[in-house]
Amino acid sequence: MKQTDFLVIGSGIAGLTYAIKMAGRFPDKKITVVTKAAADETNTKYAQGGIAGVTDFENDSFAKHIEDTLIAGDGLCNPQVVEIVVKEGVQRIRELIEWGAKFDKDADGDYALGMEGGHSEYRILHHKDVTGKEIERTLLEKVKQYPNIEFIKHWFVIELITQHHLGFLVTKSTPDIQCYGVYALNTHNYQIEKILAGTTLLATGGNGQVYRTTTNPSIATGDGVAMVYRAKGRIENMEFIQFHPTALYEPGSGGQAFLITEAVRGDGGILRNRKGEAFMERYDERLDLAPRDIVARAIDSEMKIMGTDHVFLDCRHMDQQKFIHHFPNIHEKCLSIGIDVSKHMIPVAPAAHYSCGGIKTDEWGRTSIRNLYAAGECASTGLHGANRLASNSLLEAMVFGHRAFDEGSKHHVDPLDDAMIPDWDAGGTTDPREMILITQSLKELQLIMSDYVGIVRTDVRLERAMKRLDLLWTETEQLYQTTTVSPQLCELRNMISVAFLIVKGAQFRKESRGLHYNTDYPEKSGLLQNIVL
Repeated sequence: MKQTDFLVIGSGIAGLTYAIKMAGRFPDKKITVVTKAAADETNTKYAQGGIAGVTDFENDSFAKHIEDTLIAGDGLCNPQVVEIVVKEGVQRIRELIEWGAKFDKDADGDYALGMEGGHSEYRILHHKDVTGKEIERTLLEKVKQYPNIEFIKHWFVIELITQHHLGFLVTKSTPDIQCYGVYALNTHNYQIEKILAGTTLLATGGNGQVYRTTTNPSIATGDGVAMVYRAKGRIENMEFIQFHPTALYEPGSGGQAFLITEAVRGDGGILRNRKGEAFMERYDERLDLAPRDIVARAIDSEMKIMGTDHVFLDCRHMDQQKFIHHFPNIHEKCLSIGIDVSKHMIPVAPAAHYSCGGIKTDEWGRTSIRNLYAAGECASTGLHGANRLASNSLLEAMVFGHRAFDEGSKHHVDPLDDAMIPDWDAGGTTDPREMILITQSLKELQLIMSDYVGIVRTDVRLERAMKRLDLLWTETEQLYQTTTVSPQLCELRNMISVAFLIVKGAQFRKESRGLHYNTDYPEKSGLLQNIVL
């Protein structure tokens, strides 16, 4: 059993921002960060494009950034939250720079601002094409300054501890569900232990692994969302899954796809179909810099029309020295598979990228469960609405990491006594005899979601997906009840729950809006509603 004052699940930008600030505010308190992999293996690390923020007030303004965000969100953003993030985000960016983040500058020493789809001005700060990696490095270096931050690596959090574990009936109607900490699997000795905390922050990242091809790392299995749903907390807008339009297409590969950042199109890259036609003019007047939902659907349409499994991103006309300087990682990756971007077009296809919905929070990161906060991609703060504006996610994570700290530091409670919380009961379980039961179910899940619940949906596809998910859920729950807990089994269980929430949200939304496009309901309903589950 472990006890801590502040528990953080996840070591990306949201979780580390929160931990650093709590450690500074309370040097006598213990902050514990739990991660199921290495400390730097997070969605943050793989963010290429950059972080959006108004820093050039001569050409840009908060009002413009707010308007761009609201337009991209297609009517479902919370305007108050959008204003909070845009305005407070500038201060958070300044803090990040003070902590040591090195964003690219031009020859005059000013920040070299990028342009991405949906933005009306150049406002993206970046570090070449590995911005997330630079931010993660900065935060991990900053963490070292605080001896009261403890890292627990390679532990898998299984469940939130609530009154349910004390023997009380807890339902979605229970008004005062409380979080007392978590049960976690120590993968060093495979013991399940309690970590009790006065305050817990979920910063568990995304759920892209629910799909066959994703830009997300293997850890992005929706663990936080699934745990809150099982704990009877509120989840919203899970139907809005953003597919990044341009992941590198590599035949026969699956899992994590290499991301070709939107900033390449911001610098002049042009999407072309198999015939070499620049097709975006047929879909949107903003051409290749339309918001991601529009570009992804356009690519999907061209692939279906042409009968191909990818389109092309043409960078041959661009300044190649500038390309290599700005996108060295992309250039190196393309060369490694025989693509010289000065001579060849880059084959690209959409891949699951970002979940705009998640754990419902208020403007301070509070969830519907007391003493439990959420920030980052696992949370639904109201910023993104039906579609995330490019490079707003890192900004949101920092703002809500800070806001959760600000609010949580005012309402801290002591952890419960260990004697009140029962130990994990693994009675009646045995080690799994065949891992194929888990791995095959995972493959089925990813195929179901990719084929039936992708960029374009129909009622029939959603109904088929739900029927198949019901069977997978039944089989997996039976396995969970009878076999020893493992990270693979827990991740599968979590992903099935997340898939269910995506499909259920999509079934409830009888319209096409933002990232949710259903050919049975091609128009907007006119109702500005969030789907809360």
